[in-house]
Amino acid sequence: MLINLRRITNKDQLDLKSVYFDSIQSIDERIYSKEQKWSWSIQAWQNSKFEKTISKGKGWLIFDKETILAFILRYPNNTIALFYCRGKSQRKGYGSKLLYKLEDESKKEGLDYLSTDASLISYRLFLKHNWEVKSKEKVIINNKYFERYKMIKNFN
Repeated sequence: MLINLRRITNKDQLDLKSVYFDSIQSIDERIYSKEQKWSWSIQAWQNSKFEKTISKGKGWLIFDKETILAFILRYPNNTIALFYCRGKSQRKGYGSKLLYKLEDESKKEGLDYLSTDASLISYRLFLKHNWEVKSKEKVIINNKYFERYKMIKNFN
């Protein structure tokens, strides 16, 4: 399949929410429970920080015809805030392509590093691309506990 890559625009906001929701709901329940997945996925509609991130962030998406398959978004500038792929589109290399593109763009803009808070799912992809785990933490989202990894990649 030909990879169609383009910048995210404001008109993509509703579709990005759909990818976000689909991505989370497709996670194996041995990793995150049904309740955790629901608490996490509804952030797209309940969290004003999410709205701000998708309206002010910079990023890229991969699409096929009219369907967005995956996206990556940084906001603020040095932080990957959102990085999601539809369940049926996972494990096809889209995440790696998006991460390479965003890292390359960040270097060209003169950024020294990128950071992120990676889930139990995404942190392995970041490790594969030479990101470093700074710490592991527990957070609460809608009264549910989640573990995540604070990660960084230096470009120097």
